[in-house]
Amino acid sequence: MSKSQHDMNDDRGSSHRLLRVGENIRHALSEIFARGEIRDPSLDGVSITVTEVRCSPDLRNATIFVMPLGGGHERDVVDGLNRCHKYIRGQLSQMVNMKYLPKLKFTSDSSFGEADHIEQLLHSPHVAQDLDKDD
Repeated sequence: MSKSQHDMNDDRGSSHRLLRVGENIRHALSEIFARGEIRDPSLDGVSITVTEVRCSPDLRNATIFVMPLGGGHERDVVDGLNRCHKYIRGQLSQMVNMKYLPKLKFTSDSSFGEADHIEQLLHSPHVAQDLDKDD
């Protein structure tokens, strides 16, 4: 098997590439949001954290996980970002050098809420009594 055929069958290279592209997009989006140039009523005065960017394998679509600082009004912020996705994509195209810039879809990051829920479960009295038992 030639080297080029071997590289095409290696999934690790493509996933590494997806992660690298996602991180580049995440950093660029963070800079765009920090400048505060997006004009939408639901985004006025809101600090937005970009927690993760997941790109499709063909790099045509990107799902951006965001969280407003303080966690309030998540739905309004996500809706505002999705309304402004064309402007954001235009700004992103000036910062990230790619042949095709992916279509952007913003969604709320629920991982923080899940982590809080797991933390509450671990500290509940029912779980604590099981942890205190000697085996």
